[in-house]
Amino acid sequence: MKNETYDVIVVGGGPSGMMAAGRAGELGARVLLIEKNDRLGKKLSLTGGRRCNITNAEFDDHLFLDNFPESKQFLFSPFSQFNVEDTFKFFKNQNLPLVIEDRKRAFPKSQSAEDVSLALVDYMKESGGVTIKLDASIESLIETDGIIKGVKTSAGSFDASSIILATGGLAAPDTGSTGDGLSILEKLGHTIKEPDSNLSPLRTSSKWVHGLSGISVDDMVLRYKQDNKTQLKLRGRLLFTHFGISGPLVINSAFKVKTLLKDGPVEASIDLFPDHDLGSLDKFILDFFEQHGKKFVRTALKELLQNKLVDTVLKLPGLRFGDVPARDVSKEQRKLLVHTLKDLNFPIKGTMGLEWSIVADGGVIPQEVDFKTMSSKLFPNLYLIGDIIDINRPSGGFSLQLCWTTGYVAGSHAVQKSI
Repeated sequence: MKNETYDVIVVGGGPSGMMAAGRAGELGARVLLIEKNDRLGKKLSLTGGRRCNITNAEFDDHLFLDNFPESKQFLFSPFSQFNVEDTFKFFKNQNLPLVIEDRKRAFPKSQSAEDVSLALVDYMKESGGVTIKLDASIESLIETDGIIKGVKTSAGSFDASSIILATGGLAAPDTGSTGDGLSILEKLGHTIKEPDSNLSPLRTSSKWVHGLSGISVDDMVLRYKQDNKTQLKLRGRLLFTHFGISGPLVINSAFKVKTLLKDGPVEASIDLFPDHDLGSLDKFILDFFEQHGKKFVRTALKELLQNKLVDTVLKLPGLRFGDVPARDVSKEQRKLLVHTLKDLNFPIKGTMGLEWSIVADGGVIPQEVDFKTMSSKLFPNLYLIGDIIDINRPSGGFSLQLCWTTGYVAGSHAVQKSI
């Protein structure tokens, strides 16, 4: 039985795949989009707390790409074809205007990630040339004499002049990101860097940290130390969890911490009073205890910190004087308390792994991709986009912008190759 034939086949119905399919259809190609899930954009609809951080509103390409220090040199070409400004225009044209929030994060004005998926589905429908096949997982690429001729799936085989692979990485595997495309590409000869969690919460073995689950500190300094030396210092908001620590600040530091852990133990240190040095904080606490002399230490401190945080600190070694009147605290006790408030420390054991990861690094090494077209350097009619390429980046809209850019570029050039 003869395989169905298309101009372009896109494998993967996530953000980059839908953008690529829509763009190819817009340019007149007959496109087949293959998705393993029973609906498109499953992972996309969950991003950003279901609000979807579409991009980061840095409109200077050079400044935007500074957030990709290891891959910046590869990305200038695709971003010269479709950049952040183009993303704003695209979604506006799809009747989904964006709003800019703190740290230049851009969200749909509707605050709904589902609306982003629907906008991309509408884009493909408007193109008039995209056929969608759901519940079909890729099994292999059909290759003859160095040319990819088609795709074999659980729903049959399909031929095309151009193939775009948008199967994603390994982050959040329960949404379908199980690395199917990476294993196929490795068999075809591509070099694959083993995926690992990148943007991820961090875990610790300290039970007292676990006990603070749900408590957040809005303004603190977080230090990561190795061999008693500070290797990374950050200021902002931190969230305690039942396994360790999280929040944008922590998640964006996970890659650096993961790298440090390869060289030995890493300790996290939280400074709860970053605007004070040890001396000024000691004076502040001394004056504070004098003002609240009749109150128990536990009661007084709860005017400065969350109740649960105070109770936890006052259970640490040497600090079990919460039920002592503030005026009766000794100099040694006060100084130990001050040191603890400036250096609340615990070991970091690693990231929470791929299941918890927002982004996994790893994938096809960028040296094997022609970024002018997003085509494979091994197979000129095979295009690689989105998370399938090893590009490290922070959170804050940068991952999805890579999807929009690489998807648009691949969709454009795949049509030129096929028609």
